[in-house]
Amino acid sequence: MSLVPQPHRPTRPARPPQPQRARRGGPQARRRGDKPRWGVRIAAGVSIVVLGSGAVGHAVMTGLDTGIQRVDPFKDMKNRPQAGHGLNFLLVGTDGRDRISKEEKREYRLGGAPCRCTDTIMLVHLSADKERASVISLPRDSYAEVPAHHDLVTGKPHKAHPVKLNAAYAEGGPNLTVRTVENMTRVKIDHYLEVDFTSFMKTVDAMGGVEICTAKPMRDTYTGLDLLPGTHRLTGGQALQYVRSRHIDGASDLGRMQRQQRFVAALIKQATGGGVLLNPVKFKEVSSTLLGSVRADKDFGSEQMLALGQAMRDFTPSSSEFASVPVGDASYAVKGIGSTVKWDAAKAAKLFESVRQDRPLAPARTGGTARPAAVPVDVPPNQIKVQVENGTRIDGLGGRVDSALRATGFNTTGAPGNGAGRDVRRTVIAYDPRWDRSARTVATALPGSELRAVPRQGRTVLVIAGTDYRKVVPVRAEDPYQGAFGVVTGDQVVCGK
Repeated sequence: MSLVPQPHRPTRPARPPQPQRARRGGPQARRRGDKPRWGVRIAAGVSIVVLGSGAVGHAVMTGLDTGIQRVDPFKDMKNRPQAGHGLNFLLVGTDGRDRISKEEKREYRLGGAPCRCTDTIMLVHLSADKERASVISLPRDSYAEVPAHHDLVTGKPHKAHPVKLNAAYAEGGPNLTVRTVENMTRVKIDHYLEVDFTSFMKTVDAMGGVEICTAKPMRDTYTGLDLLPGTHRLTGGQALQYVRSRHIDGASDLGRMQRQQRFVAALIKQATGGGVLLNPVKFKEVSSTLLGSVRADKDFGSEQMLALGQAMRDFTPSSSEFASVPVGDASYAVKGIGSTVKWDAAKAAKLFESVRQDRPLAPARTGGTARPAAVPVDVPPNQIKVQVENGTRIDGLGGRVDSALRATGFNTTGAPGNGAGRDVRRTVIAYDPRWDRSARTVATALPGSELRAVPRQGRTVLVIAGTDYRKVVPVRAEDPYQGAFGVVTGDQVVCGK
């Protein structure tokens, strides 16, 4: 198949993801009284930042933990699970919108009154060798049974009873939350960290923003999120919109949890690769901002941060893995409570057994080398048929492009055409408008190429290699979650280069 490029402008130009500023949402306001069901998964990523503090030494750490508010989440706890290998942190995201300005509340759709609540609970396991962090999201609506306790506000005694998991915090604060999670997982919690809206926004800004990428538009009028496909460096307020959004697609809370895990991975990448941990001034600014709004157990201090940080100074996104508790029934009805999320008991038991035994959750990688980070795309490359042609006089260029596209997963013909006599400068991707999503995936893999619509061309996408060709960028389907527990490693969900 051959197609000689014409010098007209494409009817619908498209480019591979380029850095751009996030746009704000339209004037639509949140529904009155609809409290935002946000998820501050930043706690996990920020804990890695805090734990990496050993790289900057005692001088910078001195006095940083004096600003931490202390709680006693382990008071009077008996019959606790046996300690396993490594360290386990319970990370909780709380409201805190009472400390945000009216302008910020209006801009980021933070309507409603502050509430003593949380919908973010994550279990983070640091391996005994300090070379891996496993981050497990516990759905806020998980069916749970809280043990007997006294109400945090009224002091009234309560017998053990069923609740949604986030209600444990409302009824009994950190202590009841820890007790409930330990009963559900049989994993002993070593440390407790609690982060709110304020620390989330300010910490992201102190780090200089965090880069995320998306393969499709993301719009949520409830939070004001409005992102075009591509790469974005989010400010603290924009990051808050991103992690709170749950009206982007039909995946609701599950999709939101996965986006929040992507953000944590990007946060880790920013901290470990952007000079935060190795820059004493930058590190102290970030840590002071975070710790000023954190609540933690009394044993979590600068000495623990320093010791762990020294062991984790080589931590990278590929060292982190993310999972959600396996769900058996996403709409488990409970009288007096409503619809809850019931865990798959057998699979959840295996997941937490892996945590107790300090085993990796992600499937082992073959070949001995880590998979390179890849840009997320809307259509999986193996579903796209590609015909390559050499649009230049460079011998063998078509074959090299065909091989590179095939190596990253595209279904190429393996028989590139020869465009002898031509001298195309910019690589062209010719496609039938009916398969424009497939064409955009190919364009993402070939940065700088020109998309050109050709009606009735058919399903096969034609790539005419130009003299500007340098390489094929690895791409992957938008949802990389896989394995027994739907696990990904951090380098699989951050933006590729």
